[in-house]
Amino acid sequence: MAKSQEAVLEAAGREVVITNPQKIFFPRAGHTKLDLANYYLAVAEGALRGTRARPFVLKRYVNGADQEPFFQKRAPEKHPDWIETVELKFPSGRTAREVVIRDAAQLLWVINLGCIDLNPHPVRADDLDHPDELRVDLDPGPGVSFADVRRVALVVRDVLSDHALAGWPKTSGSRGMHINVRIVRRWTFGEVRRAALALAREVERRVPELATSKWWKKERHGVFIDYNQNAKDRTVASAWSVRPTDDARVSMPLTWEEVPDCDPSAFTLATAPARFAQVGDASAGIDEDAGSLEKLLELSAEQERSGLGDAPWPPFYRNGRNGRNGTDGTDGTDGTDG
Repeated sequence: MAKSQEAVLEAAGREVVITNPQKIFFPRAGHTKLDLANYYLAVAEGALRGTRARPFVLKRYVNGADQEPFFQKRAPEKHPDWIETVELKFPSGRTAREVVIRDAAQLLWVINLGCIDLNPHPVRADDLDHPDELRVDLDPGPGVSFADVRRVALVVRDVLSDHALAGWPKTSGSRGMHINVRIVRRWTFGEVRRAALALAREVERRVPELATSKWWKKERHGVFIDYNQNAKDRTVASAWSVRPTDDARVSMPLTWEEVPDCDPSAFTLATAPARFAQVGDASAGIDEDAGSLEKLLELSAEQERSGLGDAPWPPFYRNGRNGRNGTDGTDGTDGTDG
């Protein structure tokens, strides 16, 4: 390949080739594939905090952000020997070896494949059965303002605090917000989802005019708290991910003090590296703050005694909370947050 058709970036002691570096990935903003790679190199410390040692779904935008991506569970057959993989087993009995990212060189390698945002599972490669992260996804309905999203986020913070947990907020990079909760690796996917459902219902109880836990769209209003993002095999764009928006918006970690007035459009591929250089990563302490789900699971038990049973699962989950639910994702269905 001609040298003009590739660039070489140094990361983690390796030289990583970026093919077609001048290919436009964000037509309206004018950002190239190389711009995207340089962005991730600049914020690698923060981006790796959300992805390190996790199995990783490749969401590949090979023709840029304005074109449809395709999802790739299995690692490409041809990959460098310094790319780690781990075998995930699915309820169907099928398996897939997924990429695991631990350093900036591996990160750049997946960016070169056409990945724009980063979609890790909530487990680490050394224990695929016990999540270390509960994920709160705040999804505003049509016409719902971002001000309402911010208000609901603050209620989530309070509910978490009341149940001895710390939340780490970030913009989704789209219309919503995410709040990640680091937890001890003790509970199953089903138990983590149950805790997330209890949290969603308690937020809805406190601000019924703003928030909903209702799964079916026809029953929703305001901001939907998507508890099903905690079902097995679901992934959510991680912190510092660039999203496939016209302005190359970034999923930006925030302090709670920033949440009431934050503007998600302020955080883009062009502006986020300067923020990282100046103030660092607002989620830098998340790994030292693992908490217990015991109080949320107690809340779930109370809700169940009051008559609230399980809530709907995504349609491709066959057997619900019994633990035999899910899809193996090898048909292109991956459960990312979009």
